[in-house]
Amino acid sequence: MAHPLIPEILELARPVAESLRLEVVHAVFQTNQSPPHLRIDVRNLDGDTGLEDCERMSRAFELVLDESGLLPDAYVLEVSSPGVPQQLTTDREFISFKGFPICVTTETPVDGQKENTGTLIRRDETHVHLNKKGRTVKIAREAIASVRLIDLA
Repeated sequence: MAHPLIPEILELARPVAESLRLEVVHAVFQTNQSPPHLRIDVRNLDGDTGLEDCERMSRAFELVLDESGLLPDAYVLEVSSPGVPQQLTTDREFISFKGFPICVTTETPVDGQKENTGTLIRRDETHVHLNKKGRTVKIAREAIASVRLIDLA
């Protein structure tokens, strides 16, 4: 269950992130620790999210949060990247994970299967292309329910 202050925290954090070309993807306020921990996950809109992005967001958001008076007592602010997504949805994710093993789930069977696993080749306007045991398989984007990273090990 999300802490009741999360919507107000997000309202303060989003404009700060946008000004830095970042996106707030998640926030957690853990009050069971002393002092409480506020963790904000951000994603760089232009490329991979790095330590510098987290540091910039931390410095800028800390000032805004302190000025707001929303958290009057001591707290720890942690800004981090959201990590590797399980589901691939954005063009950037499909570019970043080219060559990685994926599972494409479809609404109706493709090649007799609703789940096709292989290595991601690319996604274009109409299809997701994967290498399935040495052959290229094209799956129409309109038929796809989800594309997720998998571990073949």
